[in-house]
Amino acid sequence: MTDMALKTSPLHDHHLALSAKMADFGGWHMPIEYPGGGVLKEHEAVRQRVGIFDVSHLGKAVVRGPGAADFVNSCFTNDLRKVQPPKAQYTMCCDPATGGVVDDLIQYFKSEDEVLLVPNAANTAEVVRRMNEVVPEGVSVTDQHSEYAVIAVQGPKSVDVVGALGLPTDLAYMSFEEAEWNGAKVIVLCSGYTGEKGFELMPRWDDAGALWDALVAAMEPYDGLPCGLGARDTLRMEMGYPLHGNDLSTDITPNMARAGWAVGWDKESFWGKDVLAAQRAEKSCRLARGLTLTGRGIPRAGCEVKNSDGQVIGVVTSGTMSPTLKQGIALALLDRGVGIGDDVVVDVRGRELSAVVAKPPFVETGTA
Repeated sequence: MTDMALKTSPLHDHHLALSAKMADFGGWHMPIEYPGGGVLKEHEAVRQRVGIFDVSHLGKAVVRGPGAADFVNSCFTNDLRKVQPPKAQYTMCCDPATGGVVDDLIQYFKSEDEVLLVPNAANTAEVVRRMNEVVPEGVSVTDQHSEYAVIAVQGPKSVDVVGALGLPTDLAYMSFEEAEWNGAKVIVLCSGYTGEKGFELMPRWDDAGALWDALVAAMEPYDGLPCGLGARDTLRMEMGYPLHGNDLSTDITPNMARAGWAVGWDKESFWGKDVLAAQRAEKSCRLARGLTLTGRGIPRAGCEVKNSDGQVIGVVTSGTMSPTLKQGIALALLDRGVGIGDDVVVDVRGRELSAVVAKPPFVETGTA
């Protein structure tokens, strides 16, 4: 796909004006890093101060109509009945036949008759398609990808930055409020993908540019930085948060990913419940673990993991160099019986790197 064919966020011109390094991300032309900082400086800004991310490539779909919340709850893994509006919840869309994760997403429980979904960019159409195949009469599921932008404000000073714009900051984790800024509607969610205190702001598409500029100005007293998706990845890796397509996929179930906490096992039904319950009872599938390298090197997705006897016991699903630890870290699917603290070897293109099995998060933060 050429750059001309890629979709662009409403902040595209702002990124180009900052000379951001752009790349294809899920079919969108998105900033990976900015000059003068780069991934390491952007990562550090979020861990120590504050940074903002354009994540408008994330999907948006709206489910409306009588019983919309019940319909959503019958599709996805988590139990929407465990929360009350206005509250958001992490959940997964699984394949009914295999239990594999079609996508992981955030569901904004606005009312009994309206739920806003935020899937991953490349999977929005598939999630909407699957829902529309079984949607009950009177309920609609519409793809509104370009209706809203999403700007993440993350870091210890995120409260100061968001508060400087007059937006609400006294929100419990995963709670949201529909607010106004300069006469424009903005959904403010207390959440993020970094492990730090943070917010995800969802303005209307055409209002995103002015809000971005205001946030950039509000960050200046704290030496905050615009951040690209490169730093977003290293930050989520240090927390052990999964990335769909790597650590979650149609071949990796919630059980394998140790994401059973986001499954409403007591619900009457959801897509994939029977096969997931059977897999859970069988206790034979590989399980997600963390790996910390003890020497130099960077593990990458697809690398085999071996025990001291040279037997393959798993595979890396995500890997990076931790800017905080200055060590290689990874998420991997490992055979059952491999425990925390075990010594293993990661085969990186024929080079064997020593590692220790670890339990994420790899670093401690104020909210982890």
